Amino acid sequence: MQDNRYSVSFVMPMFNERENIGRAIGVVHSIAARLCSDYEIIVVDDASKDGSADLVQEIASGDGRVRLFRLENNTNFGGALAEGFRRATRDVILYMDSDMPVAIEDIEASLPLISGCDVVNGYSKIKKGSTLKRKVISFTYNLMIQALFGLNVRDINSGYKIIRRDIIKDARFVSRSPFVDVELFIHAKRKGGTIKQFPLIFRLRTGGESTIARLPVIWATFRDMMKVRFSLLK
Repeated sequence: MQDNRYSVSFVMPMFNERENIGRAIGVVHSIAARLCSDYEIIVVDDASKDGSADLVQEIASGDGRVRLFRLENNTNFGGALAEGFRRATRDVILYMDSDMPVAIEDIEASLPLISGCDVVNGYSKIKKGSTLKRKVISFTYNLMIQALFGLNVRDINSGYKIIRRDIIKDARFVSRSPFVDVELFIHAKRKGGTIKQFPLIFRLRTGGESTIARLPVIWATFRDMMKVRFSLLK
């Protein structure tokens, strides 16, 4: 059922997602047509090398609701998400990874929650299998976030969030790594924003490859963590 309360910018950062992005845009269209009458789909290409951006450009040339923005240099995700936030023009921003990890039913159930808060954060309601190394990294990362920023958000880097644009429209994001997710919550907290957690099951990707757990990305995330911390001390 269409709900005219919601004016939504669907934001999808993208890096080498040629196998997924066309289907993802199609699914977003089908969801948006039921949930709202006013929407846009923003894809920010993080300097892909597999022709992803050309594919989106082809779709956008025949579809005025799809907007593509290309970054010249890869930013390890953070710059692409920040650019998507900056380019969004609707009242609500719904961000998801471009491999479409969220079921349609979960999007339909979670969007109305934004009426009573400023940020809806999707978190995994089942424990994901992981190596000891990744568990140690995750534990240490979350401990540092709590100690340095006073944030205690489940699955803080999850690939699904809904945000009121007013809470971040004036924010200047320092991060150019996945730490941008944490920075989002820092900006919301400083403005007195409220957060709701939404449990869901993230689906495994069917194509492409995640780069989040690679050592250069982990290092970039730690570096941005320190940059943001020192910027808050000024």
